[in-house]
Amino acid sequence: QVQLVESGGGLVQPGGSLRLSCAASGFAFNLFGMRWVRQAPGKGLEWVSGISSGRGITTYADSVKGRFIISRDNAKNTLYLQMNSLEVEDTAVYYCAKGTKSGPRGQGTQVTVSS
Repeated sequence: QVQLVESGGGLVQPGGSLRLSCAASGFAFNLFGMRWVRQAPGKGLEWVSGISSGRGITTYADSVKGRFIISRDNAKNTLYLQMNSLEVEDTAVYYCAKGTKSGPRGQGTQVTVSS
């Protein structure tokens, strides 16, 4: 079955950086688009970024455009999210998910941006 395991979250000061990873198994990773979504305290799920299969075309929410970079390593079945210039508003649980629009997600990793 599909397994998605996120890692790399933590506590960081505003302006700092973190790199999230997502190890995928149970499906042909290279054939599927992938996405990152997040859920801030008391808020709903927010789509953050997506990457297609094949050419790896990337898309971003306006709130993270220019600060976050999504990438994938198909040889390692791993999805990444490089997060730079982090803001307090980026505090959330971050999930990777199969598919660019819908599909199962992992258990999440907590990112806290605070001074």
